[in-house]
Amino acid sequence: MERKQNYIERMRDWADERLRRLCGRITPGKRLAVILVMSALFGGLSLYITVSSIYSIGKRDGQRLQIEHIRQFPLHGNDSINLTNRPEYGRSTEK
Repeated sequence: MERKQNYIERMRDWADERLRRLCGRITPGKRLAVILVMSALFGGLSLYITVSSIYSIGKRDGQRLQIEHIRQFPLHGNDSINLTNRPEYGRSTEK
């Protein structure tokens, strides 16, 4: 487990150092422009995904979902509720 955490920490440090070197080479004005462009891009993408998912809610549910009426459940030949007039249970059908 410790080896796995050590690997993750090394990867994080490598990415952090690489990003700092890349950002350290550009001027503060360009850095601000990159941040604003990336924020606008990701914000627009987030807004698009949110609006398109809200718009498509229930759009095709009527076509995919087919509702059937309730059919009668097939019952067996014996009536398990009224067993009083059955000869196999000790009572005769003759009166």
